[in-house]
Amino acid sequence: MKNSCFLIVLISLIVCANPWVFAQEGLIPESEPAKKAGQAIELKQQIVYSDKDAAENSFFPSQTIGDGPAIEFDQGWQENPQSGSTCVKIKYNATGDFGWAGLYWVNPVGNWGQKKGGYDLRFAKKLTFWAKGEKGGEHIAVFRLGGLKGTYPDSDNHGIGPVVLTPEWKQYAVDVSQRNLKYIFAGFSFALTKAHNRKGCIFYLDNIKYE
Repeated sequence: MKNSCFLIVLISLIVCANPWVFAQEGLIPESEPAKKAGQAIELKQQIVYSDKDAAENSFFPSQTIGDGPAIEFDQGWQENPQSGSTCVKIKYNATGDFGWAGLYWVNPVGNWGQKKGGYDLRFAKKLTFWAKGEKGGEHIAVFRLGGLKGTYPDSDNHGIGPVVLTPEWKQYAVDVSQRNLKYIFAGFSFALTKAHNRKGCIFYLDNIKYE
C-alpha cells in the first residue's frame, strides 16, 4: 500500500515538473495555446488571391497609384482562369498625365498605412503568381510586394521587372527568402507605363500567394 501511494505521488510530481514529455507521448491533452503555436509554426502559405471572395484571400485590390483612373480591374473574371473559377482581369487605357499607373493589393481594403493590417510572412521563401496577356507583349514595369509607408508601414519592399507577358498562363516568382517580411500589409502590386503600352493593354492575374 505504501509503495502504491509513493508511486502515485511520484507520477504526479513528474507530470507537474515536465508535462511536455507526457503530451509528446499522448498521455495528457495538448493545451490550446500549444496547438495555436504549432499551427503558426506549420504555416506553409499565405494567399493573396485564389478566387473572387475566397475566404483565404488575405489582401484586396483597392489602392491605385499614378494615373489610377486609367486602370480598371475585375477580380471575378470567369473566362479561362489559371485555376479555380475566377481570375483578375486588368485593363489599362494609357491615359493620364503621370504616364504610368499601378494597383496595390492591401489589407484591410483601402489601407494606405493608416490602419493595422499587416501579416508576418517570415515563413515565406517566395511570392508566386500566374499572369498572361490578352495578346502577348504586354509590358509590366514591376510586380512587387510591400513598399507602402504611413503610420504602420511595410517592413520591406521587393519585386521583379520588367516582365513582358505571353498570351498563355505563366508562373512567376519573387525570391523573398532574404527580405524582412515581419509586417506586410501591401501584399502585391504592379506598375506599368504609357511609354511601353501606348495603346493600352489587357492582362490577367491568378493564384497569387506566399509560400
